[in-house]
Amino acid sequence: MPLRPARCYTHFSGPPYTRREYIHGVPPPKITRFEMGNREMMEKWEIKGELVMLEAGQIRHNALEAARIAVNKYLTTTIGDKNFYFRIRVYPHHVIRENKMMAFAGADRLQDGMRQAFGKPVGTAARVYPGTIVLEVWARKGDEENVKEALRRGASKFPLPSRIVIRTRGAQAS
Repeated sequence: MPLRPARCYTHFSGPPYTRREYIHGVPPPKITRFEMGNREMMEKWEIKGELVMLEAGQIRHNALEAARIAVNKYLTTTIGDKNFYFRIRVYPHHVIRENKMMAFAGADRLQDGMRQAFGKPVGTAARVYPGTIVLEVWARKGDEENVKEALRRGASKFPLPSRIVIRTRGAQAS
């Protein structure tokens, strides 16, 4: 069964469901690594690019993985895999559930509709709020445009509007 579109899970109205003992078999997130690049040189990088969310919402784990792949691939091909440090700052804790319904002729005799519609877990999501930094990239002074382009490509994988902020070490946001 294919995934539902992101608009089904992007916005939330209340706190996350906290009774995890009722949710059996939560699928693991698809994100394989949260840190990429050269961490040993982190104190020597001069600039830091951040992807900041402008609205509250949920980002599914497969969207985070797609953004990670896009940012990492662009940075490795343009500036080299030892010339940056990239990190995902959020973790998908929130369990997304779906009450699967049959959609064919005669399905009304086979299902109960909304009766006991708790749903089965289909994935996880990270809840973000305005001002939350989702992705960050550390790099050298001359690579501002490459960092901006990489974060722009990563932002296109998310269902929420965001802003790219470039900071230099020891200076305010630009």
